[in-house]
Amino acid sequence: MKIFCCLSLFVLIGTCSTQKYTAKIQNVKDSVHVIDSALVVRYSKTITSKELSKHLYKYASDEFEGRKVGEPGQRKAAEFLKNYYQNENIESAFGGDNYFQNIPEEFFSKIDKPSENVLAYIEGTERPDELIVVSSHLDHLGITKDGHINYGADDDGSGTVALMEMAQAFQIAKNEGNGPKRSILFLHLTAEEIGKKGSEYYVKNPVFPLENTIANLNIDMIGRVDNNHKEDENYIYLIGSDRLSKELHYISEKVNTTHFNINLDYRFNVKGEKNKYYSRSDHYNFAMQGIPVIFYFNGEHSDYHLPSDTPDKINYKLLEKRTKLIFATTWQIANQDSRLAVDENNELLK
Repeated sequence: MKIFCCLSLFVLIGTCSTQKYTAKIQNVKDSVHVIDSALVVRYSKTITSKELSKHLYKYASDEFEGRKVGEPGQRKAAEFLKNYYQNENIESAFGGDNYFQNIPEEFFSKIDKPSENVLAYIEGTERPDELIVVSSHLDHLGITKDGHINYGADDDGSGTVALMEMAQAFQIAKNEGNGPKRSILFLHLTAEEIGKKGSEYYVKNPVFPLENTIANLNIDMIGRVDNNHKEDENYIYLIGSDRLSKELHYISEKVNTTHFNINLDYRFNVKGEKNKYYSRSDHYNFAMQGIPVIFYFNGEHSDYHLPSDTPDKINYKLLEKRTKLIFATTWQIANQDSRLAVDENNELLK
């Protein structure tokens, strides 16, 4: 009888706890209010398929030789990004003209050369100590043994140029007196293709305190359409959005329904997903630190990790729309009154 009573009490407490948590999450969902809608529309218009195409045809060209980690082509790509941010008057995270977080060759196990992350920064106007990281990886696979360049237009040239356009949009807003309340770090990560080493190095050597990093929105391939969506290209896969912060998930959905109505496909966000996409790109190193993440992804296609992943195959109008979604989501997180909440019962490692 005592055992039965204890078990009954345990079940009752557990039920009450679950009900309270469910009610709390529902309150979060109901309280999401999209802010600055007119400003979001205004500045998102500066993100254009024409500029995305211009940047990507340059970034996924012969000049950068497939951007293999530590090789001359990858270093040229890093210099290209640095020059872009300097020309746009977007600051370095370090101040001055140093945009590189240098990573020593000793940190890598698969190469014997140093590399670098590229960091551009827009300081917040009201809560500058709180930071949103928007990331993509700058590297790719280099040149094949038979001399063909792996251009990596989608992987991850598409994410790279999306960051460039979003940073420009936020800088224009700041120049016009509408800068973000929280700070934003545009983080181009090296060495994703050899095990997410650029993001691993960053979280082990953060330029800004991780405890003040409130979210990571990571982009890895958003310029193409996979076989699952040949009949409906208006989609994007979201992975991880509800793992650590239900508020982040609901913010993402509310921003989308308010402005874009893209089909947010969560099929790869399920537990035990066979491709293990949740742990395969740079956001995972942030999630491992308890930082809420969203991974934006268009899925694999027949040109994945092949020299045929070229800029002429990118759907630039779709790339524009997806980039605008991520921009608007970043805007919401950066400008809402309250800091993004992390769930007490989260799914950090699942």
